[in-house]
Amino acid sequence: MLHNRRKFIGMAALTSGALTMAGNLFGRNKIETEEEGLPRIIRELKPLEGGVVPISVEERKQRIARAQQLMAQEKIDAIFMEGTTSSFYFTGMRWGQSERTFGLVIPAKGAVAYVCPKFEEDRARELIPVAFGDEVRCWEEHESPYATIVGIVKDRGAKFKRIGIEERVRFFIADGVRKAAAGFEVVDATPITAGCRMYKSKAEIALMQKSSDVTIEAYKAAFSTIRPGMPQAEFSANISAAFRKLGYSGGAMVLVGKFSALPHGTILPQTIQEGDIVLVDGGTSVEGYASDITRTIVCGKPSQRQIDIWNLEKKAQDAAFAAIKVGVTCEMVDAAARAVIENAGFGKNYKLPGLPHRTGHGIGLEGHEWTNFVKGNKTKIAPGMCFSNEPTISIPGEFGIRLEDCLYVTESGPKFFSEQSVAIDKPFG
Repeated sequence: MLHNRRKFIGMAALTSGALTMAGNLFGRNKIETEEEGLPRIIRELKPLEGGVVPISVEERKQRIARAQQLMAQEKIDAIFMEGTTSSFYFTGMRWGQSERTFGLVIPAKGAVAYVCPKFEEDRARELIPVAFGDEVRCWEEHESPYATIVGIVKDRGAKFKRIGIEERVRFFIADGVRKAAAGFEVVDATPITAGCRMYKSKAEIALMQKSSDVTIEAYKAAFSTIRPGMPQAEFSANISAAFRKLGYSGGAMVLVGKFSALPHGTILPQTIQEGDIVLVDGGTSVEGYASDITRTIVCGKPSQRQIDIWNLEKKAQDAAFAAIKVGVTCEMVDAAARAVIENAGFGKNYKLPGLPHRTGHGIGLEGHEWTNFVKGNKTKIAPGMCFSNEPTISIPGEFGIRLEDCLYVTESGPKFFSEQSVAIDKPFG
């Protein structure tokens, strides 16, 4: 609130030190006031920050080496990415995106190099980890960053005349590289980036386990605060507050009653009433690694109809889990869950009422990433892959049930990060 200090009488007369103290006190008092308004069970939560081991420099170097192996297989000379998630995956550095091109080139052979606006070079060098290259090629405002990218590729050696572009790179950059790279083919780098990121290491799985554990603890505390007449926004705020008390930034989408049939929600405000379905879908992240967990319960006593559909949803989730085996295609998992729901009389091929979306998605540094449990996906399941398992049943105008737990694949089969719900009134195992 310090940027509004002139609105307060007498504040302008304070010294800069007093301003800082006043600002800190004001912020602390605001937080204390907010916490006083929280339910006791949330106020009493303690941080769960211990046991977190960040990804090591050595592991990131192994990722780059793996990417270079895949480039050789795919006959790609180098890949380019902006300073977003894949950049963080390989080097531990994030930059973000603006209208000015910043990114990095990982060559099939040689060291990583960075492309940066000249006037931002100093900040770039502060952010680039020492272990991941020190070559920063800069471009002035009137120069072409695309030519700079192509220059790095040529200098590292261009055996195949093919440059891979990471999927999140914006079109104007990819097109600029294409125009600057006469004689080169610009191709999709997803076989490289997804080919690395789809398969999680033990260290990554440990971080995802922590993320899942934190989410369950936040949910447990927040779910105990549900009451008839509670605004959806208040319950959502309790979930976010629980994450904060546990030491993390997190939250969840809350859907009530008939709105629970809308998989990604509504902008309309809702109030929880006795007998309403309450669907909660959210999570947090630990060292960037995401959780994604959905629980569906009833406020008060559930009807037999709600119990029956909930039990069917659980049966579909179990069927998907049972179908997951090393070497099985991803589409077979979707088919297993869908068969349970369709055989119970619900719509086929995404028709409602029924299952309106894929059974699950990949998860890791992003809540949704490659690959998916969906019809047509012939990708074979392999150790290290991580997925959500969430075959929703949507009944428009009535309610929806979604149970979502994420899992990782081992040599012997899948393992859940979180314990499944046991019953409609027992969401936490």
